[in-house]
Amino acid sequence: MTLQTIWFVLIFVLLAGYAILDGFDLGVGALHLVFARDERERRAALQAIGPVWDGNEVWLLTAGGALFAAFPAVYATVFSGFYLAVVLLLVALMGRAVAIEFRSKVESPAWRRVWDAVFGLGSAAAALLLGVAIGNILRGVPISAAGDYTGSFAGLLNPYALLVGVLALAAFAWHGAIYLAAKTDGPMHQRLARLVLPMAGATGALYATVVAASQKTSPLLWENGLLVWALFPLVLAGVAAAMELARRGRFGLALAASSATIGAMVAQAGAGLFPRLAPSSTDPAYSLTIANASSTPGTLRVMLIIALVGMPVVLAYTIWAHRVFKGKVTVTDEGY
Repeated sequence: MTLQTIWFVLIFVLLAGYAILDGFDLGVGALHLVFARDERERRAALQAIGPVWDGNEVWLLTAGGALFAAFPAVYATVFSGFYLAVVLLLVALMGRAVAIEFRSKVESPAWRRVWDAVFGLGSAAAALLLGVAIGNILRGVPISAAGDYTGSFAGLLNPYALLVGVLALAAFAWHGAIYLAAKTDGPMHQRLARLVLPMAGATGALYATVVAASQKTSPLLWENGLLVWALFPLVLAGVAAAMELARRGRFGLALAASSATIGAMVAQAGAGLFPRLAPSSTDPAYSLTIANASSTPGTLRVMLIIALVGMPVVLAYTIWAHRVFKGKVTVTDEGY
């Protein structure tokens, strides 16, 4: 159980890292079309995330690989059950990646408008789909006694999961707005500074709504009550701190506060699920847990050694990349 618990925690650490790092990338993309007013501002948004967006996505790939190796039964059931949703997510992520690289390959406003639309819609769709997937896991999915998914794609589009999806989109857009405010200046920065505060309020309100809905939709999440509730004030405190720091114009620290907020949300989801990785809505006894869905102890032990070597490298590279490209964006005609 010790190794299984460690891997449960590590997977959620990787998911939190992805939500924090690629979260502002997706947020910038979601804001890109509706907020940027001209070509210069669109370039500023793209050049703000250009040096780091692909490295940030490594965290999602690593989390998926860790789930496959540590809890293969969960990987098989969830990815087969969410197959169409996963394909749509991959299309959205690939579309936004291609859009970033292709939009400036041709000197044509029409060409750029097409790829800008792909980038914005792909980013918003990816954020929404990730939230819907998490919402379904929190709600519980139809799993049989044999560990097979017995639901449909339409069943994934339930009100609770969609509400979590909207929360993810709102939180990432708020996170991205803070990041852009920290990276830009001039009129764009000023508009972002005014936008961040109402977006924080909307994110906090949506989060409180999701928590209230979770108590009725998935009572199993509250079995670890003390730990789950202990994270609730931390999330709200993070939102409040980010608002106050943004009001003072300290957007670098506000970004740290929004990162802590998103990390606390992911931690709260993990605390509510433990020891389950895929709760069954058919019968709680059919849930896939760290005990009945894990690899052998030998596999978990070898993987842990690899992770103890590899994760510090990934973390060090991430910190290095963000330090090298810190500071305000200087918009040029080259690159994105």
